[in-house]
Amino acid sequence: MIDFTLSDFLVEHKLLSSLTFIVLAYFFKLLLVKAIRVRSKAKREDRRYLINLIKNLINLTVVVLFFIYWSAELQKFAFSVAAFVVAIVIATREFIQCIIGYIYIVASRPFQVGDWIQVGRYYGEVTETDWVQLTLLEVDIDSYSHTGKTLYLPNSMLVLNTIKNLNFMKRYATHTFTVTRDQRVNLFLFRDELLERAAVHCQDFYEVAHRYNSLIEKRLDVTIAGPAPTITIATSDIGKNTASVTIFCPSEQALDIEQKITQDFMELWYLELKNSNENGILSTVYT
Repeated sequence: MIDFTLSDFLVEHKLLSSLTFIVLAYFFKLLLVKAIRVRSKAKREDRRYLINLIKNLINLTVVVLFFIYWSAELQKFAFSVAAFVVAIVIATREFIQCIIGYIYIVASRPFQVGDWIQVGRYYGEVTETDWVQLTLLEVDIDSYSHTGKTLYLPNSMLVLNTIKNLNFMKRYATHTFTVTRDQRVNLFLFRDELLERAAVHCQDFYEVAHRYNSLIEKRLDVTIAGPAPTITIATSDIGKNTASVTIFCPSEQALDIEQKITQDFMELWYLELKNSNENGILSTVYT
């Protein structure tokens, strides 16, 4: 008798039943996610990928059951709006592209939760994916640090833009910077000494950088710069001397090492300028 009454209730009160089911599923998802987070904090494990997967599975289950439960009504509705299919497709084009984008990243798996990626002109760490949008913690690619901003990108961008996986840059990065000065000093006169000083700044992590560099080259089957620093002397488009320094270093130390090498460059440059003035010679001025 109870089963019969429950069945009648589900048939006669579909809207109320649907709302109740959605609310229960929502609170179940919250409790489950909270339990996983508490457990992951206790064990100091990164369970963001598992949390994201559970959220999507529960959402998918709710949607599938919802369509099954309302299948008869949806079928009647589909027949009644057949003439407006084209208009509906046009109106929901962006949403359809978002779903296609989600299917694309699930099928090809160009990244996972926790990876650093670039989508168009946006950089960030993936924190969550769902059917509609991709959530990123924005990363300043110049300083290799989080900006504190959260980016919500529609999945349609994943289809329309190139996706770059920057995950290797989370730990170590090939960092290049350029120092520009006028032509009063020949930069080649102290290039070797500057290179030696740069190597000293990178000495503490050289062995680890060498292993990580080899790992990246093996996985990507390409040759990348490093781990030894390099310096390239050139001129700018306005006739200035430039020294481009490339180092392979821990991402969080990149700016600090850049400042140290820049300081060394300035010391050597002004020392060479002083010596040139004392000798009455300007090394690279042509008259």
